[in-house]
Amino acid sequence: MSKIAVTEHPIAKVLSDRWSPYAFDERPVADEDPRCLFEAARLAASAFNEQPWLYLVARRSDGEAYDGILSCLVEANQAWARAAPVLVLTIVAENYARNGKPNGSAPHDVGLAAGNLSAEATARGLHLHQMAGIEPERAREIFAIPAGFRALTATAIGYAADPASLPDEMRGRETAPRTRRPLAETVFTGRWERPADVLG
Repeated sequence: MSKIAVTEHPIAKVLSDRWSPYAFDERPVADEDPRCLFEAARLAASAFNEQPWLYLVARRSDGEAYDGILSCLVEANQAWARAAPVLVLTIVAENYARNGKPNGSAPHDVGLAAGNLSAEATARGLHLHQMAGIEPERAREIFAIPAGFRALTATAIGYAADPASLPDEMRGRETAPRTRRPLAETVFTGRWERPADVLG
């Protein structure tokens, strides 16, 4: 199954092809794929080159580590994410390493790294589903995450499976068309909600 986005303007195929399935095939990903995904994330821009992203990653074959990450997801996410061959917890460094002060741009920078990781996954024929629905304090306890760092999101990585493998209540979400707010409601010039001239 594919869900290629209908775009208002031409963009790179790796972006229009990206989507987040709930149904994952249990077949493993190649060993080099996670390495390349994290390499793509490593090259993301960040304030003062702080690179405030860290990852806890486990393949299903890692057993206890995989089960640990899975247990940090809220119950609704555990139900479908357990089929993914790779699970990741994304950790954010809350303070600048350079001076110990709070890093207000850290979540933004982690998002840039996630974008790189997502684009590389799509280029390799993989899919991601990123989740905010996690239990950060459980992650801290299980993985001994120190003060100044916190689990921010989780990601399931693998190959999309047939939506028929999902429970009825989730199947509709999986097969629904991709939608986005129009650019004219997103990009402004001069004052709030006045569509930007650059949109044409």
